[in-house]
Amino acid sequence: MTRLEVLKTYKLYIGGKFPRSESGRSYEVLSANGAFLANAAKASRKDARDAVVAARSAVSGWSGATGYNRGQVLYRIAELLEGRRAQFIDEISATEGVSAAVARAQVDAAIDVWVWYAGWADKYLQVAGNGNPVSGPYFNISTPEPTGVVAIIAPQDSSLLGLVSVVAPALVSGNTVVVVSSERLPLSAISLSEVLATSDVPAGVINVLTGSAAEIAPWLASHADVNALDLAGAGSLDWVDLQIAAADTLKRVIPPEDGAVAPSVERVTFFTETKTVWHTKAII
Repeated sequence: MTRLEVLKTYKLYIGGKFPRSESGRSYEVLSANGAFLANAAKASRKDARDAVVAARSAVSGWSGATGYNRGQVLYRIAELLEGRRAQFIDEISATEGVSAAVARAQVDAAIDVWVWYAGWADKYLQVAGNGNPVSGPYFNISTPEPTGVVAIIAPQDSSLLGLVSVVAPALVSGNTVVVVSSERLPLSAISLSEVLATSDVPAGVINVLTGSAAEIAPWLASHADVNALDLAGAGSLDWVDLQIAAADTLKRVIPPEDGAVAPSVERVTFFTETKTVWHTKAII
């Protein structure tokens, strides 16, 4: 018997839930050869604001967790992603038009990125923090703390690896994230959201928006409750204006990057603020 194909409508991922865009808009996601694959939600300004609210509400719980616990959570994402490799390989092959072998390599690299950053969650403090030499009977200690809510424009030419490479480091220190996925290649981003929803990641820690980065980015750049902005995938946008908008609310900004975003501890510490504490030494 011939049956109807059940076509999937991909939704946003905000606050641990999968809402449609409040605007009701969606757009067609096409394969590399132009065939229809699915519909994806087209996020609006209101969706971006809702995502920031969700991210802000999750900051205290996520930043309050121990580095060891955050590392476990990130590693759990890698475990679940490993179990769904076949789905991601199929999606990447279809949307990017690459062979299964190339798609498999991208999925494996994305899993490795989660594992790499999971390992740093309880170690980066030893690299970024320090005891400062002072003249006097004091201890002077500097330690990094999360900056808060990080808005990210994901690389637009990578389905999965580009997204993971910019989201994972922002989470390590306890920040929460609002990420705008690749507009043309959004399927892996929402499939990853389904992984997150069944993992140990608390609701609101990662929020995924699909749609037009050009439309959403200005609202995130100017939002007063966003503390930092990663423009890794904003090379085709007017990113200078985005930096100017971010400066109005004193955000730290990573400018657009060419090519792959390589794992680095510097990308973790960029999204931290340094707290310095003075403490008197006991006089015996």
